[in-house]
Amino acid sequence: MNRDLTAFGAFARGYEKVCRAILLVFVINVAIVAHTLLGVVMAGFFPSIAAGFSTYRSWLLDSDREWSVKQTWMCFHRVWKQELISANQMGWALAAGWALIGYSMFLVLSNDMGPLGYASSGLLLLAVVILSLFSLMVWAVRANFVESNRWAAHVAMVMIIARPACSLLLIAVAILAVLATFTWPGILAAFGLSLPIGLTQACVWAAARLPGMSRHTTTVSQQTQPAALSTRGVDQQAHSAATSPERRGN
Repeated sequence: MNRDLTAFGAFARGYEKVCRAILLVFVINVAIVAHTLLGVVMAGFFPSIAAGFSTYRSWLLDSDREWSVKQTWMCFHRVWKQELISANQMGWALAAGWALIGYSMFLVLSNDMGPLGYASSGLLLLAVVILSLFSLMVWAVRANFVESNRWAAHVAMVMIIARPACSLLLIAVAILAVLATFTWPGILAAFGLSLPIGLTQACVWAAARLPGMSRHTTTVSQQTQPAALSTRGVDQQAHSAATSPERRGN
């Protein structure tokens, strides 16, 4: 009897954790939409992406992951306000890179260039894979370090090469996210970009071994503020982003 009660208690605790995780993903999705509109879309979207990554980072590193809706929202909103300038600089630079690749693909596919066209298509496919990995990794790096966008971009490229297991996980996540969206469109409506952001942070937390951001690192829950590291490559105790220095210039 006692064994049955213990098993039931373990199941109940596991079920509660799953439900809380689903609620977290949903709340962050609502926060992304609301803050994107708050920034009149053009100025609010990329800070919302940055805030989503930082919120997931704080939740993953928290020893107590039983976050309330208010706690999640406040954490997200604080980071969003701090990222209004820096995240837009990074985001629009990435958008320009994707626009360039998209235009290049249009030229290659709309013109018969023979063998050169096949070679160009292969190079563009490689560029798409690399830029996809970079677009995911750079936001995770930015959420973990209070450094310039240029420094975060450099570290992201190094991590893509130096952590092949993490890169493969990110590729798998990207493919699964696309397949799930087309297979079950309701996922996009319910969880939006929040789900791939959370899965990306989970991959980085599990396999990237970033200083201060790994499955072996936990922090005590303090108010509702995300943690951030202020030094390069040094594994030290994370501290609140609200009390950390502003992100350095690009």
